[in-house]
Amino acid sequence: MVKDSKKIWYKAARTIVKAGQLPMVVNDTLLELLQLIMTEEQADFIAIFKKPSLSIDQIREKTTLSDEVLNQTLNELMDNGVVVGVPSRRTGIMVYRLLGPFPGLFEMQFTRGETGEKQIKLAHLFDKMFEEMSEGTQRNYDHIVAQYKKFPPITRVVPVEEEIEDVPVDKILPHEEASKIVNKYDDITLVHCYCRHEKDLLEDSCKVTNERLNCLLLGKSAKFAVDHNFGNKISKEEAIKIINKASDEGLVHKAFHTHLKPDLDEEAICNCCKCCCGIFSLFWNGVMPYHCYTSYLAKVIDDICIGCGTCVEKCPMEAIELEDAIAVVDESRCIGCGVCVHHCPENAMELERTGNREVFVPPPRIETT
Repeated sequence: MVKDSKKIWYKAARTIVKAGQLPMVVNDTLLELLQLIMTEEQADFIAIFKKPSLSIDQIREKTTLSDEVLNQTLNELMDNGVVVGVPSRRTGIMVYRLLGPFPGLFEMQFTRGETGEKQIKLAHLFDKMFEEMSEGTQRNYDHIVAQYKKFPPITRVVPVEEEIEDVPVDKILPHEEASKIVNKYDDITLVHCYCRHEKDLLEDSCKVTNERLNCLLLGKSAKFAVDHNFGNKISKEEAIKIINKASDEGLVHKAFHTHLKPDLDEEAICNCCKCCCGIFSLFWNGVMPYHCYTSYLAKVIDDICIGCGTCVEKCPMEAIELEDAIAVVDESRCIGCGVCVHHCPENAMELERTGNREVFVPPPRIETT
């Protein structure tokens, strides 16, 4: 029996969207994007992922492929950044996770820093997909924003470390400090910043930094990346140097957790700018709310502030304004990143620990023509 090609690709696209964290429609852009990333045989295969994660034994039960062909198919999908395979921490059995469009496929396609015709086309297709998502959100703004409230935050913001005040050890969770996150892991892999690389391919390069190798994968994700040639292993000392440089350049440190749960292990630390970061971009382009976990809040020391506006310029959330020549923080928009604190020339800003909190800022309404 010959399978219908259109049905194979549509089913694959639906399966990938269901595996992701964002509401998304299956359209021609997504289908064209997937056809650049995988073969039709691979698209047919991934339909077995009724759940995003399956053990090797569960996969064997769902396919008639021989072990040799199955292993080859899984390895090709992992090399192509469609599936991630890591051993279960509890059992040691290999578990394979199908990636959603974003976060997921997007990052893996640009992590290697490749600049060929395929990558350029992918960059334009992802950009078009995000534009279409923006149009969809803006047309159905109230409904879509309400839907996003049901989804967990994608990231946890980690503050600029040297700006955290000394407090008793039991008052600071270890994962609130970037160096302590890094020091938890023996496997650390350095990869290209996928967001900046996509912007380079679109000829719209970063306005904040010239650095491209400053995204860190941790633990099992780091080992996977090395095994499948997405990046290179580095030391803890090298990773901390990269984080410190990113702080000095005004980048925001974000930690990504397994299954988006902050009580589980970190998978990555990204160093993000307002102009390139996919999550910031989707927010500012009206696609989705900015939704994150954080443990800090920026505070202004009024007696010291001279109203120079550095914090206003640096804040990636535009959460600070000058009123009567004094900086004022909109606490509902502050993500506690510490960029304003780190760059204030008068030391007139400080980070106040709030304990874990969620920040949910609806995307701007954008007038469409």
